Amino acid sequence: MTASFIINSILLGTGLAMDAFSVSMANGLNMPRMSRAARFAIPLTFAGFQFLMPMLGWMCVRSIAHAFTAFQKVIPWIALILLLFIGGKMLIEGIRGGEENTDITPGFGALMMQGVATSIDALSVGFTIAGYSLGRALLASLIIGAVTFAICFCGIMIGRRIGTHLAGKASILGGVILIAIGIKIFITG
Repeated sequence: MTASFIINSILLGTGLAMDAFSVSMANGLNMPRMSRAARFAIPLTFAGFQFLMPMLGWMCVRSIAHAFTAFQKVIPWIALILLLFIGGKMLIEGIRGGEENTDITPGFGALMMQGVATSIDALSVGFTIAGYSLGRALLASLIIGAVTFAICFCGIMIGRRIGTHLAGKASILGGVILIAIGIKIFITG
């Protein structure tokens, strides 16, 4: 593997991880006292999706590219709907003034929706790596996943620090962030 291949994969991972970073920060804001397991489970989930999606895109290009191009038009809509739902729920809970959320982690379903919503654009990376062999595509996806894990872990830590200072308003801020990310993905998609 060349240095340019590794650098390109790191840069792809960094760019793809920005939405997941913001969602990780929102999770940290919403749950500043989350468990150690959750601090690793959340970035691991995002990293897993960021690894999986480019590989799915690579496989689609290699096998069913013509069918995938029709699906690509709805990707921004899917991300928007998922993030509006999750962010809206957090926003409503924050406005209602519910108790501070001290759950150890977001629910499994919510975490899966966050993972899909923030990584669905990574499917298109499969098109950019379609010329790679299976080994190179796997390595690029592994690098993307590792970069995502590191960035999301930092996002959680930042969110937790800020969340402890914001107390009851953290859920509102986290919800607004998720809604903004959904709108951004929709507009740029």
